[in-house]
Amino acid sequence: MVGKIISISEINVKILCEDLSGIKIGDILGVDDENQFEVVEINDNIITSIPLKKVIGLKKGLAVKKYDDGIKIEYSDNILGRVFNPYGKLLEGNNFQTEKAKNVYDYKMDFKSVNVNNELFLTGIKIVDFFAPLCKGYKMGFLGGAGVGKTVLIKELIHNVYTSKGSNSVFIGIGERSREGRELIDEMKEANLFNKISLVFGQMGENPVERSKAIYSGVTLCEYLRDEKKQDVLLFIDNSYRFVQAKSEISMELNHIPIENGYTTTLNSDVSEIEERINSNENGTITSIQTIYVPADDLNDEAVQTIVSHMDGQITLDRKIAEKGLYPAINVFKSRSKALDVDIIGETHYNLVQEVLRYYTRYEELEEIIAVLGIDELSNDDKNIFYRTRKLRNYFTQPMFVAENYTNIAGEFVEIADVLKDVSDILNGIYDSIDESKFLYIGRIKV
Repeated sequence: MVGKIISISEINVKILCEDLSGIKIGDILGVDDENQFEVVEINDNIITSIPLKKVIGLKKGLAVKKYDDGIKIEYSDNILGRVFNPYGKLLEGNNFQTEKAKNVYDYKMDFKSVNVNNELFLTGIKIVDFFAPLCKGYKMGFLGGAGVGKTVLIKELIHNVYTSKGSNSVFIGIGERSREGRELIDEMKEANLFNKISLVFGQMGENPVERSKAIYSGVTLCEYLRDEKKQDVLLFIDNSYRFVQAKSEISMELNHIPIENGYTTTLNSDVSEIEERINSNENGTITSIQTIYVPADDLNDEAVQTIVSHMDGQITLDRKIAEKGLYPAINVFKSRSKALDVDIIGETHYNLVQEVLRYYTRYEELEEIIAVLGIDELSNDDKNIFYRTRKLRNYFTQPMFVAENYTNIAGEFVEIADVLKDVSDILNGIYDSIDESKFLYIGRIKV
């Protein structure tokens, strides 16, 4: 026994400890295997800890002991085809005899071992591959408020990447709805892909401590596949903002002084601690796709900006585009990628992107002119830009495999070569005689 509980709240258990020797920040204390706490502060002989689970059933005076293992998760081939909770316990999948477990905080990578390459990583989603292409080892953020299609887009990416790459993957659900988690597991099983993915869920209904730990456990699984199996790994995180939110809830319960919008004073270091682990080295790569919730659609929110600062690119989903029924509802002006470089994507692709953005920019100007003067007042060149841009805007919608049950339109994986040809043909007037509605929710043009 190391002490006794003297105070209990939802996310704060204080322990009176007579002997502090051998106890440090991050240690796990507990009453039993179901009621454990992580040490976060030590003041004199009072330990402040955060409960890993809900505190129902705890009371003052209970004896507390120390657990030597800390938070661990399986670190072997057994991780594939299984669903873990944030503390490394199985939620789904056959039980197994643990071969090796690793502490989720153990991390070693020096600056010299970080490896960067610029091999393109194509997703089959036209608007992503064209305007904000990924490279292997990149971190890409999918930004958007509630209900604009972030989760649907990341599920489509999971489907498409498996179709084209077949790589082993890790999915981390932070603050995930249990229904969405169940749907993802069932979809993976139906597609016979469940044995190639590991999933970690910190569900929405759990306490913020559990939600905040999911990302540490998931990244540890990625490190096994990269460092021990020497593989290129895909990491999907839905939703990175919920990690920051969980940390803020814990901080407020501990009476720490927040910064603007209630975020913790350790916001930068909390995010950096995780993002710096998502790296590539001489063993393999980790390509990360992360959804980032944007509160009140405010892209300047401090937490959003902190997470985005670690990304190699961002895809911004826009509510105004979603309201027009154009999905994926991506704002191409607010999306970017470091791969949008002549040396990486080639001169043809780069020049086409610049030309399409020029068309889009002029189109917005023409909309204002048409609202006042009417379309008949435009020059022939401006009329061409206006109508061709509308065709392009419709062309960059896409039927999703994961939405087939709702749209009754078969999903399509579109190669980038087809996208470049189609875009070039639209810009060159090849399809001027075809109505713009024919370009809505198609894959490649088959006219």
